[in-house]
Amino acid sequence: MVWQGNYDKFFIDGQWVDPASDLTFDVVSPATEEVVARVPQGVAADIDRAVDAARRAFDTGPWPRLPLAERSAVLSRVAELLAEHQNDVAELVTTEMGCPITLSTGMQSIGARMLLESFIETAPQVAWETTRSSITGKALVTRAPVGVVGAIVPWNAPLLTAMLKLAPALLSGCTVVLKPSPETPLSAYLLGDLLDRAGLPAGVVNIVAADREAGEHLVRHPGVQKISFTGSTAAGRRVGEICGHDIRRVTLELGGKSAAVVLDDADLDVVLPAVRALSLRNTGQVCSNKTRIVVAASRREELHERLVALVESMPVGDPFDPATELGPLVSAAQRDRVEGYVQQAVDSGARLLTGGGRPAGLDRGYYVQPSVFADVDPGSVIAQEEVFGPVLTVLTAADDEEAIAIANDTPYGLNGSVFSADDDRALAVARRILTGTVEINGRGAGFSSPMGGFKDSGIGREGGIEGFDTYVEMKSYGLTDALYEKLTIA
Repeated sequence: MVWQGNYDKFFIDGQWVDPASDLTFDVVSPATEEVVARVPQGVAADIDRAVDAARRAFDTGPWPRLPLAERSAVLSRVAELLAEHQNDVAELVTTEMGCPITLSTGMQSIGARMLLESFIETAPQVAWETTRSSITGKALVTRAPVGVVGAIVPWNAPLLTAMLKLAPALLSGCTVVLKPSPETPLSAYLLGDLLDRAGLPAGVVNIVAADREAGEHLVRHPGVQKISFTGSTAAGRRVGEICGHDIRRVTLELGGKSAAVVLDDADLDVVLPAVRALSLRNTGQVCSNKTRIVVAASRREELHERLVALVESMPVGDPFDPATELGPLVSAAQRDRVEGYVQQAVDSGARLLTGGGRPAGLDRGYYVQPSVFADVDPGSVIAQEEVFGPVLTVLTAADDEEAIAIANDTPYGLNGSVFSADDDRALAVARRILTGTVEINGRGAGFSSPMGGFKDSGIGREGGIEGFDTYVEMKSYGLTDALYEKLTIA
């Protein structure tokens, strides 16, 4: 049974409070096209109230002044509650955005808890206070919380992405206003309930679902010191423009058009499972998916054949069926967008190997067939723009140099993969790919490493010990010799 929350209020200042307006969002099941919940739509007045609560909690509340161990203890209780509600989280995300339930359990639910636990484990490794000495002086260097954080998260991984921001911000001593996407507010309501039950002080986290207009009000709010945004590159440009004007700290995790480079000695028995897991994950709705497959010319036909067989073997259907690998897209608008890209690719001369339509027997729900295109021009729209659906393009390279050039020939630089039987060769190619993460033979870098993008894929890094840097301000104190000795010994 899916967790049933009180969906007619906002979580502000440690309480569930009435919204400032009568505006609402309908949460629509992508699988059935039925309204499954109705939640209030946040407006500027709600954002103001949330920021004011976060401001008070930061300026006069206990949270920023607690020892790290005490903040960690509260968040450890949140992790325990996430474990207790593991199935509730997965079912809510599947209900609101259509992620297949097996993936929802592993990535959206367990993944969010593991990410929180990783940050708790890493926090003591941060150099919160250090002493330094040089010929020109002695110093105490500290990292202190930046202040109130506006965290804006997308619909494709709502709780996982929220935790990527909340965990380091809260452990650093910041307070937060979390704005979930209108498509996926339900999991945020459960999160608010768990934070409250874990004993988080009032105002430390405030949750208001809102549209872009109210989100922009949060971005430009003078009571906010830092914005952490995950979403499209187009929206990220607007967020960055506002923060740049206001000299506000900002992290942007944006779009991707990542390449999986398959060298001529690659083992396709390694390549294909990685494509299944990391190119079509969440029905293609993940910014780090490797949707451009760059293959050596000598392996092209073999890869085409096996890729078609792979894609056609992946069950498409009810996202609550544990066997389903590809569910519906999040909305009718997203389905229209994906279908538009598929038609544009066909019209431009790309060869459709499989897919291109809607699955038979699925007349309700926002379903599309997974599609694979071959003979794709590296400069074409389908090879350059982020589709955010189950659409793969196969591009051919004559040698390693051309494969690297094709991989880098995109405005994005978020993720990538290199496949080769020779690990050293794969790493040498990976070092030349201009992305924030490159996976060697499908091996992920893990939660302890920083995540983020080059070029139009964003600014800053999230995850790992580096994920704390964006939520702190560094401050230097000039010390007397005696004070330096005292602090260094301590």
